[in-house]
Amino acid sequence: MKIQTIAKFVDQPVLLNKLHRSMPALLIGTGAGYGIYDTAKNKKYDKKRGIKNTVIIATTIAATLLGTRGLKINGKKIFNGLMETEPLADILTRQSRAVDKYLKQEPIQDNSLLHVLTKSKTTHLSLKDIVLLSAKLPHNRARKDLFGVILPEVKEEVHTFDEIKRLSALGAVPVIGGVIGGIAADKITGSSSKNKIANKINEGFYQYFANICLCNVGAALAMFGAEKLQKHKIIKPLTPAKKLFTILAGITATGIIGGSYIANYMSKKLINPLFHQKSGKNLYSERKPETLDIALHTDDIATAGILSGFKWIEPALPLMYFISGYRAGIGYRNGNEHHHKS
Repeated sequence: MKIQTIAKFVDQPVLLNKLHRSMPALLIGTGAGYGIYDTAKNKKYDKKRGIKNTVIIATTIAATLLGTRGLKINGKKIFNGLMETEPLADILTRQSRAVDKYLKQEPIQDNSLLHVLTKSKTTHLSLKDIVLLSAKLPHNRARKDLFGVILPEVKEEVHTFDEIKRLSALGAVPVIGGVIGGIAADKITGSSSKNKIANKINEGFYQYFANICLCNVGAALAMFGAEKLQKHKIIKPLTPAKKLFTILAGITATGIIGGSYIANYMSKKLINPLFHQKSGKNLYSERKPETLDIALHTDDIATAGILSGFKWIEPALPLMYFISGYRAGIGYRNGNEHHHKS
């Protein structure tokens, strides 16, 4: 099966809508499941740990959902979200009109084709359906217009810097929510201290700059350089696949390699002095990259995919950013196994 067929399948508007609508349930389920596991993994029940997990996870998830979906009260929009989706009914109405228009221009007698086109009015198409349409519908303007609605191509042009700003803001929301939730949880359980607040803010800096923001900066710089080279005709226009690898190179160079260094430097020079905390002589004495941090860079692959025009990756981002928010909320530091305890 052709890669183009798979790309058409995953980027269907109806399927994308379903993925976006399933995100809140997946996020809440994952957060609740981890909270229960982390609280119950010790033989002796720790009430404070349970309360802290509940507050941190709930605050991080609430912030993530507000950031992605926006807020509406009594039908009035208070603010827009960073990942809002078009109502499914509107998508299906548009697809129905496109199919009806096509059938008026190109009458079809083949029952199998009619069945697939009718199906696109109510749900997404299967891979088999897409292969059938691609093979049997005549190549003309009517087909191009139809596919532009029900099977849109991967976008060749993405407004890179606008997307970078949006994705960076999207990553900041769960981290801020986690820090606020962590500080509140300590207050509620009577275990607050300057050291714990400093740890949460430092970890928030680390998660955002090392695992999110600077990776986005690297992606932007890579695309800026590539666009300049294209403009001067030094290289040919990049396909979505080549664009993906270019962005990943930028992420690796600026984000993964330099991100932890810059985050630790900012913590040492800004946050620790503000809370009268001592900093170790070694820049990585408090927080060095570890296996989970490397795993969290999976969201950078997702970011690269979005900037390359592959929209199906986007619904997974809130779940990935939630992990960063949670770790900021508990004030994670290397070698400190008692983040929840007084």
